This record gives sequence, structure tokens and C-alpha cells, in this order.
Amino acid sequence: MACTSNDGELFRPAKRVAGQKQDVCLPGGSGYNPPKFITDAAKEALDKVDCNQYSPTKGRPRLKAAIAKAYSPLFGRNVNPDTEVTITTGANEGMLSAFMGFVEPGDEVIIFEPFFDQYVSNIEMAGGVIRYVPLQPPKNGGSEVSSAADWTIDTSLLEAAMNPKTKMIVINTPHNPVGKIFSKSELQSIGEICVKHNILIISDEVYDRLPYAPFTRIATLSPAIAARTLTVGSAGKNFYCTGWRVGWLIGPAQLIQYVSAAHTRICFSSVSPLQEAAAVGFERADEMGFWEQSRKEMQGKVERFCAVFEELGLPYSKPEGGYFVLANFARVDLPSGYNFPAHVADRPRDFKLAWFLIMELGVAAIPPTEFYTRENMWMAEDWLRFAVCKEDDVLEGAKERLRGLRAYMK
Repeated sequence: MACTSNDGELFRPAKRVAGQKQDVCLPGGSGYNPPKFITDAAKEALDKVDCNQYSPTKGRPRLKAAIAKAYSPLFGRNVNPDTEVTITTGANEGMLSAFMGFVEPGDEVIIFEPFFDQYVSNIEMAGGVIRYVPLQPPKNGGSEVSSAADWTIDTSLLEAAMNPKTKMIVINTPHNPVGKIFSKSELQSIGEICVKHNILIISDEVYDRLPYAPFTRIATLSPAIAARTLTVGSAGKNFYCTGWRVGWLIGPAQLIQYVSAAHTRICFSSVSPLQEAAAVGFERADEMGFWEQSRKEMQGKVERFCAVFEELGLPYSKPEGGYFVLANFARVDLPSGYNFPAHVADRPRDFKLAWFLIMELGVAAIPPTEFYTRENMWMAEDWLRFAVCKEDDVLEGAKERLRGLRAYMK
């Protein structure tokens, strides 16, 4: 006889996954393939016997060595591939492994709003309690073009969020969805606060190869800060192959060992042939001029796409890195009585804007209140996030459709 709960469900879900809301928009994945020298490497790897078997749980030696060689000059020290690098099944699983490796039930983790939504479920899965510190949005963001740098940190709010239970803080730079690159002075302040309160730092730097402004890595600021920092990276973001799910963490051996231990229990090892291809990517990227070409191309896409907001007189936030753009739609007047479905009608204004754009103009955007707590959703309800990591003809088509907003402008 089947066992049912009081509300009629056959099996009651765990609290950590209950209450999920229906998605209404598309993710910001890349709209084109990785470079040919990397896809060729993936095809060749499939013909190698060892690349079709389990890799070591900490990752294939070739990939760890390639990452250590690529990042040693960026960190200003020699990164040990055997003890200071661990490969994970995407950056997201790497962060879950870090939370599982260090966060005990009841420990507190600080994240900045807006946040990449996966942080929340990963921290809660480990039993952690989240403390939110909002980035302060541009004061005139609703009326004029601003810079992602204008989304600022209030360090007094950061320190106020800390207490004896605080275990860890998560930084995302370049930031999703804002596109902000945390300045050296901001990172120095955060790092010094973490040293003072003995707090671990996870620095999510998956968009590190797409900076359009000076980019500082928090792990380079001092030995004391480096000793408590785990830096997260992603081959999927670096090489436009997010479906490959190859990520890594770099950090002190005494921290990396526990991330690796958690990763072993979560999925044991990551996909072997794609690790091999990612290794080739790092080995050949400089030779192929890939990093600079990629940065210039993406910055050009950002600038060309934002031209439509200039045409329409819609303010936007110029990203300092990554491939997301936030645009402010306060001037867009949604038709009175528009028939929104129930799962959108009870959401903030940005969800309605996103639905309207999809249904009436055929353009998908992400509502950024999804990256906020309920208390702070008001900060983002007029904004939408657009991903420009698409082919140019797709972007031009989106721009042409967005011009249809003129009929709804205040």
C-alpha cells in the first residue's frame, strides 16, 4: 500500500528541493561552438583507451599541469598541479564540493546580491545558512547609462552580516549578472575583513578570461588572504563549451584536499575525454591567440548589442567583464490587463517584462529578481539580463525585435 503525506503527495520531497518555482526564461549559454582546435582534441581523445575510462578523482594529470602552467604567472607564484589544483564536474559542482568540504550544518555563508542562483541551493544542501549582503545599485541607473563598477559594496553591511557562525564568503568577479569586476581596493577590504574574522573565501572567477577593465584576483593580494582562498574556474566559460562540465579549483593544498574529498563522494571523477580536450585548450590557447581574440570579440558583441538600448533611450549598465548586460526597462509600459499566466502573474515586474518580451517580441531575457532575496527584489524589478554570447546574426535579429518596444515606451 502506497504511503501518502497529509497533502496527498505520494512522497514528500526533502526541504532542500521543495518549493521550486517554474522557470519562464532561457539560460545564458553560448550560441556557438568552441574553437576547432579544442573540438578536434575532444574527438581525438575518444580514440584513446585511457580517455574512455575513469580519470583520477582529482583530475587528469595533463589538465592539472596545463591549468597550473596557465595560472602560475597570473597568481604570481608556482601553482603545484598535484596538490593545489583539483578538477570538478563543472565550476558549479566544484563549489558544491567546497561547501560540502567545509560547511557544517548551521555554519553561515555570506553571498552578495544579486547572486548566481546555484549558490543558494549548494550552500543549503550542505546545511549552511546564508547571509545576504546587497550590492548597492547605481543611484541613477533608471535614468542614465551607468557602469557595472557603480554597483558598490557597503563594507559596513558586510561586517554587520558577520558573527561567530560565519564560515565562508563567496565573491563572483567578473560578476553574473551585473558584469562588475570587483576593484582591487574592494577586494583588499573584503580580504582584510576575512583575515580579521578567520573566514574562508570562495572566489568564483569563471569569466576571468573576459575582462574589459583591470582585473585583480583576490588570492594575489597577500599571503594571509591567499591562505584562505579557493579560486573557481570553468573550461565551459573559457572555451564556450558549457555542456562539457569541466571546472576546477585552485588553492592551498590544505584546502584543496577537502574539496577533493567531497568531490570524490559527489561524483567520483569528471568526464575523461573532455578533460583531455580542455588540457589541449590551455596548452594551445596562447599560441592560437585565443584569449585576446575571445576578449575582443565578446567586448565587441556587448557594444554592438547595447547600441539598441541607446536607440531606444533605455538605460543600461555597461559590463566590465563577462557576457551579460543589464538593461533598465522602467520606461516600458506593460499593457493594462495583459494576460500573464499564473506562475508569472504573482512574480515581480521583471518576470512580467521577460514574459512579455518572449511572447510579443520573441526575445528571451532573464529576470534578475531571481538572483535576489524577497526583501531586496525591489532593487532589480525594472532590470532584465541579456546574454550576448550568440552569433552576430542572432544578436542583430534580437536588436531588430527589441525596436518593437517603441510602441510601449512611456
